[in-house]
Amino acid sequence: MGIEILIILIKASLILGTILGLASLNIWIERKASALIQDRIGANRASLFGTDLMGIWNTLIADPVKAITKEDFLPKGASQFQHSLAPFLAVVPVILSFAVIPFGPSFKLGEREITLQLSDLNVGLLYVFAMGSLSIYGVVLAGWVSNNKFALFGCLRASAQMISYEITMGISLIGLLAVYQSVDLNEIVAYQGQTLSFFGLVIPAWGIILNPIACIIFFVSIMAETKRAPFDLPESESEIVAGYLTEYSGMKFLLFWLGEFSEIVVASALITTLFLGGWQLPYVNLSQMSYGPLIGAFVFLTKVISLSVLQVVIRWTLPRFRYDQLMNLCWKIMLPLSVANLIVTVAILLWIVG
Repeated sequence: MGIEILIILIKASLILGTILGLASLNIWIERKASALIQDRIGANRASLFGTDLMGIWNTLIADPVKAITKEDFLPKGASQFQHSLAPFLAVVPVILSFAVIPFGPSFKLGEREITLQLSDLNVGLLYVFAMGSLSIYGVVLAGWVSNNKFALFGCLRASAQMISYEITMGISLIGLLAVYQSVDLNEIVAYQGQTLSFFGLVIPAWGIILNPIACIIFFVSIMAETKRAPFDLPESESEIVAGYLTEYSGMKFLLFWLGEFSEIVVASALITTLFLGGWQLPYVNLSQMSYGPLIGAFVFLTKVISLSVLQVVIRWTLPRFRYDQLMNLCWKIMLPLSVANLIVTVAILLWIVG
C-alpha cells in the first residue's frame, strides 16, 4: 500500500510540474512570439548578471513576484470568500482533467506495471469533459460576485460561449468515438498505433486521418473553450474593460491567467491523444522498446508543445470576432457541419460493417 501511494504521489507531482511548467513556457512563448509577429522586442527589462535571457527573467520571475506582492482589493459589497473562491474554481478543474491523459506507454518495474497516467479510468474522456465543464463556474462566479456591470457582461458572454462550443465539441467527437469504440483514452491511443492501407500507402490510423473534419471542428471549439483570441469576448478590453477579470488583481488575477494557459496545455494534450496518436510514433512499437516510455513521453511532449505554439500564433494572427459572429460561427456553421460529419461518418461505418 505504501509503494502504491508513493507511485501516485510521484506521478501527481510529475503531472502537476509538467502542466505548470508548460503553462509558464506558454506565457513566455506568447510574449516573445507576439513580439516577433508584431516586429517588436517584447519582455526585456529585467535582467540578471547582465542578461535578460530572452525575456525569461522578466516573464517567469519579475512579473510573478510583482503580481504576488501587488495589493489585493475587494469590490464594495462583494463576498471575500466567493471573490477568492472563483480563481480556484477556474484553475483546479483544468489541472485535474490531466489526470486521465496517458503520456507514455506502461512499463515493468520489478513485478509491478507502472502506467504513465495518474488514473486509468475506462471513461477517461467523459471525465475530461466533466472537469472542463466545471471551470465555467469559476468564470461565472467571478463575474457575478464582482458587483460590476462589465464583469457581469463578461461572465454572461463566457457562459454562453463555453456552453455553446461544448455542444459542437461533443458532437464532433461522437463519430470518431464510433470508430474507436471506446471512451477509454488508453484504448484510443492504442487504436491509433495501428496502420491503414490506402491506395498502396501504409499510413497511421490517427484520428486526424480517420476524420479530419472532426479534428478541425474540435480544434476550433476547444480554442473557443479556452476563451483566447479570436474568441476572447468574455474579457475583450475594447468593449468591457476586462470582463469577468475587471475586479481582480495580484495573485487572484495570476491564478486566472495560469488557468488560461493551463487550458492551452490540456487542450493540446487532448488533441494529441484523440487525433495525433498520443505518445505513439508512426511505424514504431514503443511498447516493446526498453526506452519506449521515455521516447513516448518525449514524443507526447513534443506534440503538445507544437500545438500550444500553434494556438499562440493563431491568437496573435486573427482579429477578435464580434459577439454575433462568434455565436453565428457556432450555431449556424459549426453545429450543422458537425452533425453532417457525424451522419456521414456513421453511414460510412455502417457501409463498411455491412
